[in-house]
Amino acid sequence: MGLNVEEEVAQLREEIRRLGSEGPDGKIAVKFGVLFADDRCANIFEALVGTLRAAKKRKVIHFEGEMLLQGVHDDVDVVLLE
Repeated sequence: MGLNVEEEVAQLREEIRRLGSEGPDGKIAVKFGVLFADDRCANIFEALVGTLRAAKKRKVIHFEGEMLLQGVHDDVDVVLLE
C-alpha cells in the first residue's frame, strides 16, 4: 500500500533536505534530475512528478512550469519553501 498524498509531500520535504543545498536566500533547492535519479526517491515515490505537483499546489515547493519531465527538466531547481 502506498503513502497518502500528505505523507508523500512530507517525505518529499525530507528528500529535498537530504539531497539539496541551501541557496543564498536560505532556501534549500535540488535539481529535478538529482531527485529523479536518486535510488531512494525512486523507491519511495511511485509517481514523483505527481507528488511534486501536489506539493507545489500546497505551496510546499516551487519550480518553474506546470510539470517536470525527466531529461527535459533535469536542470530545473525544486525549491523548498518552508
